[in-house]
Amino acid sequence: MKCAFCSIVSGDVAAEIVWRTEDSIAFLDHRPLFPGHVLLIPTRHIVTLADLPAPQVGPLFQAAQRLERAVEAALDAEGTFIAINNNVSQSVPHMHIHIVPRRKGDGLKGFFWPRRGYDSEEHLRETAGKIRAALV
Repeated sequence: MKCAFCSIVSGDVAAEIVWRTEDSIAFLDHRPLFPGHVLLIPTRHIVTLADLPAPQVGPLFQAAQRLERAVEAALDAEGTFIAINNNVSQSVPHMHIHIVPRRKGDGLKGFFWPRRGYDSEEHLRETAGKIRAALV
């Protein structure tokens, strides 16, 4: 089965495209949180951010910056919500950046999941240590 986003890239599936380069394409989400909700994707099939080749990271996030400014300006938004899901909650298994216009009182409440704190200061330090060790 062909990837839905790859079908947009190839032109087999229609989408309202707002940005396109050789390496990335941005289009309006067909199920937006708010009007102006944009999805930015690499044109090559890449599943998660971790899979994105290092040389593409900078250009993709520079495009996200440019789109974020454009969404705010075009929609007179007070800010934006920028998000990436990796595997969990990733409705299409193709890396994509959500750029969502925001306004105070728009009803979007922080994150969409419950917050769970650390059990103790020791748990906090142990978690930080595990992450530092994995960075080596």
